[in-house]
Amino acid sequence: MVGGSCARRLARRSRSALIAALTVLLVQTLIVWNFSSLDSGEERENGGGVASNMREKRDRVGGGGYKGSSEYMKREVQLQHHPPQVKGTVRHIQQPDGYYSHRPKEKVRVDSNNENSVPKDFENIDNSNFGARSQPQRQPPGGANSNKHRERLQEKAHAEQATWKDNAPILSRSSNEVLQYGRAVAQNGSLPVGPKASQSHPQTQHRHQHPHQTRKQATVAPLEVVYDQPPKCEISGKEAISALSRAKTKECRQQIAEVYCRHKEGQLMPEKVTRYCPIEGKANANVAWEEDSSEGPPSAPVRIAFVLVVHGRASRQFQRLFKAIYHTSHYYYIHIDQRSNYLHRQVQDLASQYPNVRVTPWRMATIWGGASLLTMYLRSMADLITMTDWSWDFFINLSASDYPIRTNSQLVAFLSKYRDMNFIKSHGRDNARFIRKQGLDRLFFECDTHMWRLGDRKIPEGISVDGGSDWFLLNRPFVEYVINSQDDLVTNMKRFYTYTLLPAESFFHTVLENSAHCESMVDNNLRITNWNRKLGCKCQYKHIVDWCGCSPNDFKPADFHRFQQTARPTFFARKFEASVNQEIVNQLDGYLFGPMPQGTPGLQAYWESAFDEADGVATLSDTQLTLYHAFARMGLARAAASLQGDPKDDSCRYFPMGHPVSVHLYFLSDQFQGYLVKHHATNLATSKLETLETWVMPRKTYKVATPPSTFTRLQFAEIGTEWDAKERMFRNFGGLMGPMDETVGMQRWSKGPNVTVTVVWIDPTNVIAATYDILIDASAEYTHYRPPLNQPLRPGVWTIRVLHHWSPVAETRFLISPLAYMKHQPIRQEDTLKLHNGPAKNSYMEQSFHGLNPVLNVPVHLGQVEQAKRNAALTGPALEHWVDGLVGAMWEAGDVCSTSMTGGPGTSCPVMQTCAKTPWSSLSPDPKSQLVPPHADGRIR
Repeated sequence: MVGGSCARRLARRSRSALIAALTVLLVQTLIVWNFSSLDSGEERENGGGVASNMREKRDRVGGGGYKGSSEYMKREVQLQHHPPQVKGTVRHIQQPDGYYSHRPKEKVRVDSNNENSVPKDFENIDNSNFGARSQPQRQPPGGANSNKHRERLQEKAHAEQATWKDNAPILSRSSNEVLQYGRAVAQNGSLPVGPKASQSHPQTQHRHQHPHQTRKQATVAPLEVVYDQPPKCEISGKEAISALSRAKTKECRQQIAEVYCRHKEGQLMPEKVTRYCPIEGKANANVAWEEDSSEGPPSAPVRIAFVLVVHGRASRQFQRLFKAIYHTSHYYYIHIDQRSNYLHRQVQDLASQYPNVRVTPWRMATIWGGASLLTMYLRSMADLITMTDWSWDFFINLSASDYPIRTNSQLVAFLSKYRDMNFIKSHGRDNARFIRKQGLDRLFFECDTHMWRLGDRKIPEGISVDGGSDWFLLNRPFVEYVINSQDDLVTNMKRFYTYTLLPAESFFHTVLENSAHCESMVDNNLRITNWNRKLGCKCQYKHIVDWCGCSPNDFKPADFHRFQQTARPTFFARKFEASVNQEIVNQLDGYLFGPMPQGTPGLQAYWESAFDEADGVATLSDTQLTLYHAFARMGLARAAASLQGDPKDDSCRYFPMGHPVSVHLYFLSDQFQGYLVKHHATNLATSKLETLETWVMPRKTYKVATPPSTFTRLQFAEIGTEWDAKERMFRNFGGLMGPMDETVGMQRWSKGPNVTVTVVWIDPTNVIAATYDILIDASAEYTHYRPPLNQPLRPGVWTIRVLHHWSPVAETRFLISPLAYMKHQPIRQEDTLKLHNGPAKNSYMEQSFHGLNPVLNVPVHLGQVEQAKRNAALTGPALEHWVDGLVGAMWEAGDVCSTSMTGGPGTSCPVMQTCAKTPWSSLSPDPKSQLVPPHADGRIR
């Protein structure tokens, strides 16, 4: 009996202990999932479906007991084929690109007929998660304690905002849950009236913790919101409070407060607007066009005003577009973004060559989705109407990413047949759904080059709100109506769309559909756009707008058939980007105008400016300035080596002078070939200043293991910054990176069975900085991940190893360059010691990976560590020598030439070519983008 009683007690205790253990495990798992949902979205946004977790290995390296972490034991059972205990390995569950684990998997749809910012298949993005809608304010109980409670809520809300800001590249569980600002204030908080309204603002950078580590609360310090004038109302909306806490300038905060209060008082939005369209519903005139029609040229051809809206540095691509659409019968009005000074100089030079081309005398800094874009269009239209010497019939807007897919004469014939029509593409979906997806029922305001979301609003009664693409063709009578009319519709729509997200995608549609011009509407903007929701809808504009949107992909040669098989009249396509793929532009150009003559130079080459002397050195980062100087010195070393070692001959020896003159990206057959750096140097034989151009090429850094692994899914691996998830490429060509850059690891895969691989990051002193597992789904094509490394990164050549079952598959290297400049001045030793010594205690993450060194046969030598410490103190010529050695390991000088146009006397080096005679120089011939006088038929192409 006693034995049975003891046994029953033991059983009950065992059951209790088991239940308690399971409860603890469940709670810990929920905590882990919660942190995963906050931090692991970067890979989900880019197709990863990441569910990262820090884990302990089941075994241990060399003695000592196993120190398990119970938080992660649930997933530990999934891990196999791992060596002894390794602390903190990160696990990624990789899913196909563009597939989010919380969504039902669906077939990828490419809808080329829908040109607005939210394609038809972009239905799963829920922008309500960017900040909950306004709700009645609930005051906490407690009288005097109410204010304290409110302050605590505000502090908590802004601490969460700070946490989001410091982890900006790491999204939440989906790409549309990024801007959950001010959640604690959502129901209780408000911002008091007056100039001393207290805010919280992050003052220090919060280190990235791994998703499954317990997150430390962000350090915040109080920030007083300063106004020129106290707000005229109590600012209680959580979205407005969030905007005020994030706005950078006092002027912007003042404007946000004024807009919010005016809206709160009912002074901002029209309640009812008059509709003048004589018909019910939406008109859609049918138009037809036969491409092979035998009709002759129109007796009275229309004349077109092309408004070209351009930005960036791709001047040669813009010139190709201009050549393709130019005709002496039309007019070209060009707006260059206020921040694109290099392109502005290039376009001004272009405009001086043609009497029917003008550049706007004013410039705006337009942003995606911003009200400034609509303002720019309206101002351009007003300018065109006042130009009495330009008699135009149609307004067409184009960007530098557009290209014609039909000839100018075909476009003129079509528009002459339908000269009374307006061509504008509607969204084609339920209107209520469009309003919600487009955010038309939300109040937005633009300042500090950001579109701030401030709360809810009502759509005016009496009209039908429409929208779609912001690329259109409008006839002159309608443009004049929009600009000159003072009627209730136009006046109130201009007022309404001043505070609207993506206003250019809805303003003209709504005015046209509700005006007396409504029957002239054709639901076709005569364009084809390369929409691909799987790649293009990544919330990629969250840094400039409080909303999720989409962007088209670039066309590639495989898309060429789409230009010939459109079921509706189309004359333009977008987007094209020569730095991504120029071959498709060459194909289109040959299709429209015939092939270039045999032997045309530069046909497969593309050059794009990265820096120009007139921009000023201040436009460069210290990393760029350091490396551009190193590239120039590589060119001088190559020139000196051309003398074949004659110590008495100084004719090809130079001393560098000043900062670089210009830098270009160079591509050949759509492959990046390196940088072209133009620079001054003094010839040691003649003491004359010469201008040279050096071509530096990246060395191959990716190599497969020897002997080759039986694992064959990995095709390529690369480390870089500025990852473009849409085009799946690094925009930082060549990977110019410094100690404070946030590096991203990318892998490209072939199709195959589900596998797990391990990625190991090794710094220049053989310190293992990070290691993590990636679970690769059978259909995954790309994976990428940014490990949360502590900065500064140690300068030198890093190694990345990819392992399968802990056997080497491949490795790649990348350079973290030391900085020779700090704030564009030669760096001082006190700064080199801070930037070039690596992170504190050589700890790139909170956990240590030193136990992996013997497993991976990566020995740490004391001599390497001591040399790294000595290098960290270098300045002046010794620092440059260190930089040159590192750069030489990753780059090589392909050639160097003289910019002298005459050759011979232009350079004292007898073996140096003139740049214009080389096939690679930015000064070499490029007929495909070269501008020429108009031909007899009025064209230049």
